[in-house]
Amino acid sequence: MPDLATETTLASVGYPFRKARVIAVANQKGGVGKTTTAINLATALAACDERVLIIDLDPQGNASTGLGLDRMQRTRGGSYSLLIEGATIADVVVETDIPGLDIVPASVDLVGAELELVNEGQREYRLRAALDGRLGQYDYVLIDCPPALGLLTLNALVAANAVMVPVQCEFFALEGLSHLMRTLQRITRAFNASLEIQGLVLTMYDRRNKLCGSVENDVRGFFGDKVYRTVIPRNVRVSEAPSHGKPILVYDTRCQGAQAYIKLAGELLRRERQRTQRLEALRV
Repeated sequence: MPDLATETTLASVGYPFRKARVIAVANQKGGVGKTTTAINLATALAACDERVLIIDLDPQGNASTGLGLDRMQRTRGGSYSLLIEGATIADVVVETDIPGLDIVPASVDLVGAELELVNEGQREYRLRAALDGRLGQYDYVLIDCPPALGLLTLNALVAANAVMVPVQCEFFALEGLSHLMRTLQRITRAFNASLEIQGLVLTMYDRRNKLCGSVENDVRGFFGDKVYRTVIPRNVRVSEAPSHGKPILVYDTRCQGAQAYIKLAGELLRRERQRTQRLEALRV
């Protein structure tokens, strides 16, 4: 594993608890760096001695291939079996080459899962039921959602404690975000009252492009502290890494993209520590 920056170690952020925190990485818009963020954030967290599980809920299976899983490892049911066949995490989990990082892969069967769920009872709660009480060995569970707000994403948001939203620095970013926020409000009212926005991550950022700076100002102006200080730059090495079946932190630790994800992991851990401290203060 790469020697990550001291600021992202478990000790430096003071995060002593070991209870799974389920975070859906979601955005209904494709091509925003959602899967890239899920893979590399999970790798950085694992390097901080956190036990991490990725659930690949995208029928494209990019998180699975991006972590080096071959075709045979993706034909065991995976997340499809969690949703449709009543499988448990232990039945479908696969260890990756990253110490401390496991994955529930997406199989080709997941393509038809939404159609199969349509007529099922409690269809929105299938993933929550599969995860409930079965995550004791993990600190973080990241759910990589498909780029649509269908039943797969709905299952992820109902099962999650929080949602992380990657936002590409482009012209239509705010329009897509407003639609997503309205959807999250409806889900909170109808299915998951405890769902919260963990944070928004600006991705594919190019400091030479004035539009990126304008979008950043707009997003920060609207969402305030919910937007991470860390931004993920547009980086060729980050784009290359999935074709080698490796996270960027393994493929090229020293590149700007890898360093950005290291910082993002440190910032997430600090946010989670502060959240835990606030909850503990309320109990006193």
